[in-house]
Amino acid sequence: MTKPHLFLAVLLLTLGSCERGAEADLQYIKQARSIAAEWALVNELDAQHRLNRTYVDSMHIWLADGLTSSFAALSQPQSDYGAEMKALLAAPAGSPADELRAHAERLKQIEDRLESA
Repeated sequence: MTKPHLFLAVLLLTLGSCERGAEADLQYIKQARSIAAEWALVNELDAQHRLNRTYVDSMHIWLADGLTSSFAALSQPQSDYGAEMKALLAAPAGSPADELRAHAERLKQIEDRLESA
């Protein structure tokens, strides 16, 4: 393969991998959205004193682990969805439910956009 052809092949592969990156990340975006929504519910119920402390603390650990794993698996962590996941990772465990739901909604909008592309 000549140098111009090799360059073109590498360029096409690079461009193709960018498109597949977001599509490949879709499963992690969905996981993060689900985690944010579940986290919001746990915190809402905790604020209403409907859950015991051990359960809440265990859920916070479990949800943080899932979110960390989803973020680590992203092929494009510098994306808009990566930034949203970073914001969730930086949020305190006891964050208000409405803030967590706002993150979940932004992830849902990204998810819908990627699915319709």
